Amino acid sequence: MSSSAVHPQRIAFLGTGKIGEALLSGLLRAGKRPADVLVTARRPERATELSERHGVTACSNQEAAKLADTLILAVKPQDMGALMDELAPELAPGRLVISAAAGIPTGWFEARLPEGTPVVRVMPNTPVLVDEGMSVISGGSHATEEHLRRAEEIFESVGKVLRLPEAQQDAATALSGSGPAYFYYLVEAMTDAGILLGLPRQVAHDLIVQSAIGASVMLRDSGEHPVKLREAVTSPAGTTIAAIRELENHGVRAALLGALEAARDRSRELASGGK
Repeated sequence: MSSSAVHPQRIAFLGTGKIGEALLSGLLRAGKRPADVLVTARRPERATELSERHGVTACSNQEAAKLADTLILAVKPQDMGALMDELAPELAPGRLVISAAAGIPTGWFEARLPEGTPVVRVMPNTPVLVDEGMSVISGGSHATEEHLRRAEEIFESVGKVLRLPEAQQDAATALSGSGPAYFYYLVEAMTDAGILLGLPRQVAHDLIVQSAIGASVMLRDSGEHPVKLREAVTSPAGTTIAAIRELENHGVRAALLGALEAARDRSRELASGGK
């Protein structure tokens, strides 16, 4: 059942960059009527472009606050304060506010919006652009099961959704929010290794990317623990174990642990107003 059949209310996207537009287009593919979708953008020409491309209605932030039942805030974190100043006087009671701004807790929004406003915090990642996103949602103090389910339906249109306590959002940011970059970094390094071993760059790239896709699908669909899948490739005295020994000798596992802790800590700094 499409989200439009369950929730026919109007949805507004405030700030529609690449991630916002990916979510918008995914929601429309899932069955949401363009007539029930509003968009705002800093530049009028961008709003017009979105309206013409998707058949949705462009409007101002204040109009979105008055007309939409669900508002998805996708502006940059540094612009969120000014946006709250625009929304707060116009926001009708009971409107659901979904924030996709990294590092800003639900309590920050609750303190600036009308009393009792339900807020859901979400951390999507860039694979929402290809409908393979991982989005983590957390409800604020006024968000009910119905509000969380509504948020899930929206983000399920572009991938998988997981609920977590808000206290775990910084850890989720480190793993899935920043996660795609770690894989790109690994592919970049492996491509360089392929060139060092004598392969043309494109050949090395194709070998690695397809291996990554295949390994990811096996992890997702087999239900096997990654250790078991790795052991299935690791023959006694073979090539794989020789490579893994070198990875362990160079402390790759420890480096990953340290890197993810650093990302988690940086997320906490941003949440507390650090620069």
